[in-house]
Amino acid sequence: MGLMRIEPQTISHLQEWAGKTESTKDTVTVAPVRALSATLDHLDPDPIKGDFLPELWHWLYFLPHARQSEIGPDGHPKRGGFMPPVPLPRRMWAGSRLQWLAPLTVGEDIERVSTIQSVTHKSGRSGDLIFVLVKHEISNQNGLALIEEHDIVYRDVAGANDKPVAPTPAPTNATWSKTITPDDVLLFRYSALTFNGHRIHYDRKYVTEVEGYPGLIVHGPLIATLLVDLVRQSIPACKLKRFEFRAIRPAFDIHPLKVCAKPDLENDPSGKTILIWAQDHEGWLTMQATAVLA
Repeated sequence: MGLMRIEPQTISHLQEWAGKTESTKDTVTVAPVRALSATLDHLDPDPIKGDFLPELWHWLYFLPHARQSEIGPDGHPKRGGFMPPVPLPRRMWAGSRLQWLAPLTVGEDIERVSTIQSVTHKSGRSGDLIFVLVKHEISNQNGLALIEEHDIVYRDVAGANDKPVAPTPAPTNATWSKTITPDDVLLFRYSALTFNGHRIHYDRKYVTEVEGYPGLIVHGPLIATLLVDLVRQSIPACKLKRFEFRAIRPAFDIHPLKVCAKPDLENDPSGKTILIWAQDHEGWLTMQATAVLA
């Protein structure tokens, strides 16, 4: 299968999306908080109005509601609209950088303004890559509460001759760690909670036969949520000021996943900077992250 090359005029057309904005309103309702708490196997009291919304749980809100007729063959909404119509088949959440200016709480009305900051093209070993950087600014009644930069990468389907990227060994000196079994029920529940119809997370026949992966793919944002959850369980009552993560390689439901963390005392003796990562059953790095505590 030949590599898909994108014509320069197509790239110019996609770059016209830069600067585009959209605004969405939502309310931090109780039901998703209760459901994610159960999905993460917490024994939390029922959330009530005014409770702190844990970091990254804002991903339960502002969900895209594409009509059924607008869904593409992979279960994702068809291209176009706010996001540029990139003609590459695979779309991945490559990473995010988040900064909390104020807490979000259960019961409040929130608004998100999203801006496409840039659309960039790179030519890699496995064909063309398109990177879309989206900036989200989330406000409550008191003003701006959270700024998130979201990296999305689009790429071609892997060809028969594509060599996989050499894996990176995970660090071996975690202070805290936890083994997660990312079974298909966990993935299904997280897909349902985030209204994510992407078939790679729940349709085994599709993901193995059409996309050629060995198993269901664990959602990047779910792994990021599990990383932050480990920090919150290890350092009770902590609040995050900043968090960033980068997806390194896919994790699948066919093997356990380990989430790990340690304070970065070498660079920050205060102990407020936490290095966090996820690794697969062979000890390879699947996600790398850093949290800065408030």
